[in-house]
Amino acid sequence: MTVSVHPTAVVAPDAVLGEDVSIGPYAVVGENVVIGARTTVGAHATIQGPAILGEDNRVFPHAALGFDPQDLKYRGEPTRLVVGVRNVFREFTTVHRGTRSGPGETVIGDDNYLMNYTHVAHDNRLGSRIVMANYAVLAGHVEVGNNAIIGAFNAIHQFCRVGAFAFLGAYTGCRQDVLPFCRTDGLDAKTYGINTIGLRRNGFSEDRVEALQKAYRFLVKSKLNTSQALERIAAEIPGQPDVEELVRFIRTSERGFIK
Repeated sequence: MTVSVHPTAVVAPDAVLGEDVSIGPYAVVGENVVIGARTTVGAHATIQGPAILGEDNRVFPHAALGFDPQDLKYRGEPTRLVVGVRNVFREFTTVHRGTRSGPGETVIGDDNYLMNYTHVAHDNRLGSRIVMANYAVLAGHVEVGNNAIIGAFNAIHQFCRVGAFAFLGAYTGCRQDVLPFCRTDGLDAKTYGINTIGLRRNGFSEDRVEALQKAYRFLVKSKLNTSQALERIAAEIPGQPDVEELVRFIRTSERGFIK
């Protein structure tokens, strides 16, 4: 096993470094940290524990992962950060551990790309293949579905959800749940149709896209209220898995959703 630790780096004695891990100049790896094979930690980056990082992650210079949650109720209870594989944390990204008032852990899936100055707060749960552009920030207890794209300078209110394959334009402020498969944009956020380009790029057939567009028209463009729209969707687009996911997302919303 080959592990490369720069002479100026500080690595806690109980930290576990996998095969071919690289720790750069002046980086700090704290206690109770596990770093998977082939992960690189750049110069001046810091990882505090308890934290578990999977294989092939890239932590760029000055990123800060696994620090205490920014929650006034936090009193030093043992909580953790769990990160999957092949994620990229660019310069000055911050990701905090969970709290006891939540599930006790912040979880990040696989193949995510977090650009410069992004922030993932305590108790967030991110799926996989998510992109967060520069300065996008998530408050506490936020959930983000697979393949979502969160534009630059976005701000997501605590306890909100961002659905799978959602696309959020730059400077969007989200105080309610963000619908899956849709484009959402604006300081006073609104939806602007189905994310057709993103869906096609991810291999959605025209039939799948058309089914979602039809559901969106009932939901947003018609004069039906939400309950009536969901009834029409169930009657006219039965058994379509993407539409069923959209409906399930709406029915389980606790904060309401952005139209």
